Amino acid sequence: MQTGQQQWADPSLSAQGGMMGGTGGPAMGGNMNANAHEEALFQPYSTLDEPVLETIMRDVRAVISKLKVVMLPLDRTPHFVGGYTGVSQSDQGAEQTAQDDEMSENDRKVIQELKDWDLWGPLIVCLALAVLLSFKAPTNQASLVFASVFITVWCGSAVVTINAQLLGGNISFFQSVCVLGYCIFPMTMAALVIDLLKPTWFSWAWLDLVFLAAAFLWATRASSVFIGLYVKRERRFLAVFPVLFFYTFVAWLILLF
Repeated sequence: MQTGQQQWADPSLSAQGGMMGGTGGPAMGGNMNANAHEEALFQPYSTLDEPVLETIMRDVRAVISKLKVVMLPLDRTPHFVGGYTGVSQSDQGAEQTAQDDEMSENDRKVIQELKDWDLWGPLIVCLALAVLLSFKAPTNQASLVFASVFITVWCGSAVVTINAQLLGGNISFFQSVCVLGYCIFPMTMAALVIDLLKPTWFSWAWLDLVFLAAAFLWATRASSVFIGLYVKRERRFLAVFPVLFFYTFVAWLILLF
């Protein structure tokens, strides 16, 4: 009887094994296709074969996106100019996670945009400001004004970044230069407005001061967000003070020329 049961059981086991083998083949094939699709999805994106116009337009869209980030502040209100309460250091562990949960989706988008650095935008903003001020300068001083503005922007950004690094901030050099360069955009717009209003009845010195003061506060606030991310709370004032001096000097150049 036992032998008969084994004889009856063996065909079922073999049939079940055949069914498992039959279904295992397509399952393995599906897993291989999924793995191949995942590898193709996460492989590095190459731009060597894309059209030049598409590459240029992608960079233009990235520059416009960062300019929007600079012009639109975060949702959270800072306790002081050194940084936002919703942004903390990367080495604070659970405290950072709890504070990040309190940040809105717009705040996270702003911070992520600021971390994705490039130098095209700061170069365009710097050149625009230098050209605007050189047009207003006397003919024999136009080149000197252009060079002064250009050197001030890039050397000032470098000094502010090095100061933050010396204060113990874990900050990328080009990342900081990118943010500081983009944050000059409000001051460039203020210089443009002042130039446009100069031939009109609204060319008043106090009105120029109002425009520059608003642009200065906007640029300082936007840049202090990023600087405050990577500098300890007790050292943030020392890191932000050169930022204030940097934008004050740029504003003085705008008023001077």
